[in-house]
Amino acid sequence: MAPSAMSRGKDNWTASLSEARPVPYWLEDPGKPHPEPALTGTDTCDLLVVGGGYSGLWTALNAKERDPRRDVVLLEAREVGWAASGRNGGFCAASLTHGLPNGLARWPDEIHRLEELGRRNLDGIEAAIARHGIDCDFERTGGIDVATETYQARELRDWHRALQDEGLADGIDFLDADAVREQVDSPTFQAGLFDRRGVAMLHPAKLAWGLKQACVRLGVRVHEHTPALTLKQYGAGMAVGTPYGSVRARRVALGTNVFPSLLRRVRSYTVPVYDYALMTEPLSADRLAAIGWRNRQGLGDSANQFHYFRLSADNRILWGGYDAIYPYGGRVRAEYDDRPQTYAKLAGHFFTCFPQLEGVRFTHAWGGAIDTCSRFSAFFGTAHRGRVAYAAGFTGLGVGATRFGADVMLDLLDGERTERTELEMVRRKPLPFPPEPFAWTGIALTKWSLARADAHAGRRNLWLRTMDRLGLGFDS
Repeated sequence: MAPSAMSRGKDNWTASLSEARPVPYWLEDPGKPHPEPALTGTDTCDLLVVGGGYSGLWTALNAKERDPRRDVVLLEAREVGWAASGRNGGFCAASLTHGLPNGLARWPDEIHRLEELGRRNLDGIEAAIARHGIDCDFERTGGIDVATETYQARELRDWHRALQDEGLADGIDFLDADAVREQVDSPTFQAGLFDRRGVAMLHPAKLAWGLKQACVRLGVRVHEHTPALTLKQYGAGMAVGTPYGSVRARRVALGTNVFPSLLRRVRSYTVPVYDYALMTEPLSADRLAAIGWRNRQGLGDSANQFHYFRLSADNRILWGGYDAIYPYGGRVRAEYDDRPQTYAKLAGHFFTCFPQLEGVRFTHAWGGAIDTCSRFSAFFGTAHRGRVAYAAGFTGLGVGATRFGADVMLDLLDGERTERTELEMVRRKPLPFPPEPFAWTGIALTKWSLARADAHAGRRNLWLRTMDRLGLGFDS
């Protein structure tokens, strides 16, 4: 492309951001509920849940559904759903292992059971949404991994054959270039892998708010604007201190994910990685027809630095991913939620994918932190002689997997041996991240290597091959 054409293209896509507001689209919904009052004074309960994202909400809800007599309190530092649970893309996947490739590589002997548990978990989410009347635009449309390079198309075909050999391809179809463009029309698409049943799309903030309302109806005492500051043993139970009071509980479930755990020894297992997304204005019928996205699947491309994209209920396109930013020291700060240089990059990629949408404007641009661990999927554990349980490290695939994690925490706190607690995935932890400056250096080198692999037909250098052998990596 000539320099003048590149300049014109850049002007076009930066203009598309001129009215984009740096706030999450989902959190501006007019149906947002009022926050519950902060905790003041001292309270007691059977189960205290710390964290008002999906992890904590599912734990509180499932605890009450298991035993309606159980007295449950939930504490949220700000407002329910304000962090990752209200900022994500709304992809609710059946996979518990951050996709089949990661699960098959790490737990080959358990992968069939993990896939079955994942399908049952997604069915359980759909049933709970119906049972509690949660209006969150739930659509079980499936998802497509798309190839935008020749080598990626070849890898998708080979991977589909491998899944067939493993007996894991049920409901998963390989699409050639013509077939994938019949589903969604982009000149960049060369192939696709269509998981017809294993992915649902939803409004992430509405799911969080609906879960909160369901919890309250079942008798959970929810306190927002109540950060948990301290955790210590108190008699036969635990005590959690807050700014204006405290809670004494027989058992505690920690669902704080990307935020520093009240258990110091857990903190080295996760790092915050910042992810960013854009949302377009609603597409007209003509513009929607130009890309042929009739079946409303969620999509993601197959590069190491990948994009994810989907339609909202009002036919906007959410376009996110690619950059995965790790701040030195692993700090979680509000100023990292806004990154104009990434928005500009994403806008350029959007119009490369969908040139027929030239002229579309973005209305919202935002970011948020993902709790990333070295194996890309959740890990679990207990502390204080089984009085405290935790789940963390969902690595960007927590919309669905957090419900499974909630059940694991409840199993562990109840002292039950179940098919979940017997899993190697549950019994073993990932490798922790090293201290700084080694963590930042290793992550930066991995990101550079992944970008280099994308530019060289997927060829992985010595560093990536070494990380693969060690079971380490970096992903958003």
